[in-house]
Amino acid sequence: MSMTRVACIGEAMIELSLQNGTHIGFAGDTLNTAIYLKRVWPEGQVSYVSALGQDSFSDQMLAYMQDEMLDTSHVARISNHVPGLYAITLDSAGERSFTYWRENSAARQLFGANCAVKLPNLDAFDLLYLSGITVAILPQHIRDELYQYLVEFRAQGGKVAFDSNYRPGLWPDQETARNVISDFWSICDIALPSLDDEIALFGDADQAAVLARLQACGVRSGALKRGAEGPYALGKTVDIDFAQAVDIVDTTAAGDSFNAGFLAAKLQGKPMEDCLISGHDLATKVIAHAGAILPKNQKNKR
Repeated sequence: MSMTRVACIGEAMIELSLQNGTHIGFAGDTLNTAIYLKRVWPEGQVSYVSALGQDSFSDQMLAYMQDEMLDTSHVARISNHVPGLYAITLDSAGERSFTYWRENSAARQLFGANCAVKLPNLDAFDLLYLSGITVAILPQHIRDELYQYLVEFRAQGGKVAFDSNYRPGLWPDQETARNVISDFWSICDIALPSLDDEIALFGDADQAAVLARLQACGVRSGALKRGAEGPYALGKTVDIDFAQAVDIVDTTAAGDSFNAGFLAAKLQGKPMEDCLISGHDLATKVIAHAGAILPKNQKNKR
């Protein structure tokens, strides 16, 4: 896959953690992927597509993205809105839970009437990456317009990567989430689901049931993330023994960083085996660190 122009679409948030002292940072599922993708694939053009407010936190967040060498020309600024905020709580095994404050998030206005960034702006890219969180926060009519845009984008030769990243609290009900996520699985070229998310959302009995349903949706390529078991190739038989994570401090951004490592390898035309190992190895590094984003002096080399 020879592509250089990638857009990661979604919501950037303020991250609050009280583990080992108070930490305030910036993160969000698609932003995490964008940052790690640019770090491990510096020669590629990685843009972040979102909306922020006009407040000082938004100013700092934009500067943070730019410091990570992301293109921010498709980040809109909207008055009377602010970034969302989330707090992380960890259990003894490093598993995280979140508390969110995002009702007035500027990202919820993305592609809407008050947003300077419109869907046709995405024509500038070769690959669009988005998640279930991206679509969950959008109003239904914008979500429908995004879906139709992606259908046409693919018809013109563009590619779509999607991670369902199911967060029940963002959806009005489970049935709506199932219907929307299934629709987006049907129009993605690179599927990056997580086994636990898919079972939680669709009630599948096991991995085989998840794989059968995804195939029925039209999924033909990508990787099923399975935590410590390592990823499973979609659309191709691959047999790899993955290195186990030794030090698990915080699983925040495990899936996001896997997506980045996987996509970086795929965008460089590497075989599926390399894509899976690239994603797994990067995620293993990330979960040994507290917070979503590794310090820049740990350059996340694959």
